[in-house]
Amino acid sequence: MKNYIESYCYIKEGKILYNEELLFSSETIDFITFIKESYYHLNTAYPRFFKMDSLSKLAFLASEIVLKKQRTKDIDLVFCNSAASIEIDRKHAKTIQESNYEYANPSVFVYTLPNICLGEISIRNSFNSENAFFIQKKFDPDKIHAYTESLMDETTSHKVLCGWVELDGNNYESLLYLVSKEGSILHTPYEIKRIYEHAAGRTKG
Repeated sequence: MKNYIESYCYIKEGKILYNEELLFSSETIDFITFIKESYYHLNTAYPRFFKMDSLSKLAFLASEIVLKKQRTKDIDLVFCNSAASIEIDRKHAKTIQESNYEYANPSVFVYTLPNICLGEISIRNSFNSENAFFIQKKFDPDKIHAYTESLMDETTSHKVLCGWVELDGNNYESLLYLVSKEGSILHTPYEIKRIYEHAAGRTKG
């Protein structure tokens, strides 16, 4: 059975794309400033957002855009990146050093796994579904396509939110897309790569 890419969101270098539409653009190069500006511009109302680490904020905001018209709670999550939770890992190590290696800050420690961002999205949307977070050298459309297709075929899932969420300081990039039984873009590695490259090209300069 064929599956389709229903919608997608791409975030990089101060720009947010939803499908072909530029939703928001900022001149700031600082991620913290950019993500806060984006939160308010998109009229997001979720106080828990401000307690999240930067990787979770990036994933959360992209998911809000892609899932804004969804009503089903039967959505699986499949994400990947190459840096895991490197930024919060550095912060975690610093807090341990500053305490003379006596304790770790629990509010920081909880985010030292990259898949915590999946938990934040699940809490927000009351998901109780399958999820996976892969660490790979670069965005691999073939791998994420194969895993997503297996979920669509073998579980009760009707839709899968999947993609790439990478962050290290002010270097960040996210491509999240929703796979479903309906749509106009066929879910194939070729189309995933085409969307990724096209979106990346639109955010340059």
